Amino acid sequence: MNNKEYRPTLAQLRTFVTIAENKHFGVAAQKLHISQPSLSQALSALEIGLEVQLIERSTRRVIITPAGEELLPYAKAVLDSADSFLSHAQGVSGMLSGPLTLGIIPTIAPYILPPLLTEINKDYSDLDLRIVEDQTQHLVQLLKDGQIDCALLALPIDQPGIEEISLYSENFVMVVPCNHPLAERNDLELTNLKDIDLILLDDGHCLREQSVNLCKKVDINPSNSPFSNTRASSLTTVMQLISSELGGTLVPESAIAVECSRVDVATAYFSDEVSAARQVGLIYRSSSSRSDEYHKLGTVINRAFHHSIATA
Repeated sequence: MNNKEYRPTLAQLRTFVTIAENKHFGVAAQKLHISQPSLSQALSALEIGLEVQLIERSTRRVIITPAGEELLPYAKAVLDSADSFLSHAQGVSGMLSGPLTLGIIPTIAPYILPPLLTEINKDYSDLDLRIVEDQTQHLVQLLKDGQIDCALLALPIDQPGIEEISLYSENFVMVVPCNHPLAERNDLELTNLKDIDLILLDDGHCLREQSVNLCKKVDINPSNSPFSNTRASSLTTVMQLISSELGGTLVPESAIAVECSRVDVATAYFSDEVSAARQVGLIYRSSSSRSDEYHKLGTVINRAFHHSIATA
């Protein structure tokens, strides 16, 4: 076959991109749901057809060759265009319809999804929405790998190749046992964080990092809390501990209606002059041609957020 006549398949390009992004044949094969020999064969066929070595193999590591580095962004662009083509063929043209996979972090998903899915089902019945709930770092990697289309999380991300759509600012609210001196107050300062034994989510949750950063602003070390070694994986677990008068925490405002409905916990709000909030938004790949759709989705998410805090 003459090299000029060769045309790579999408499967071959996806193989190359996945290997290059993960730098591991086993991991790439697992993500593509194929065997490792099939993965190697697809890459070899691509390299033979192009007459270019894209990946340098060794027993210890996978190295992208200079030619591979140069061709990688073009391969990604082709795959994004193919996905966009498929979406448009199924009726997507700047409107919310067709397949779309949305990633959401755990401190947003339980509170935003009910009003969001209600509106989607009512007004956007042609949208085939799939939800993936995971921590920020995992969602960012899934986005880069092409496993999800966009993600709803706390900004900023500030990573090359990723675009951000800022949607709303969400205040943090303190949650304490109902008999705590700070209960029901609405004039808290950041220094009041020293008045509670903070219970935080486990490492990897951005809410943990945001809470720690607020403490640092007023020279409070959360590690001094007697519960510093307690790492909960959900806000529901944290609420159970607080209801037993074992400490306090910070939660996003949208979580109040769900997590603070029990009678043995109370909320306390920071004064209007205090900046204690997170910025939430959508991220998507810069190479994607679905920007208009993501902005439209962002508008729907914004309405769902305001619905969630209105019921708090």
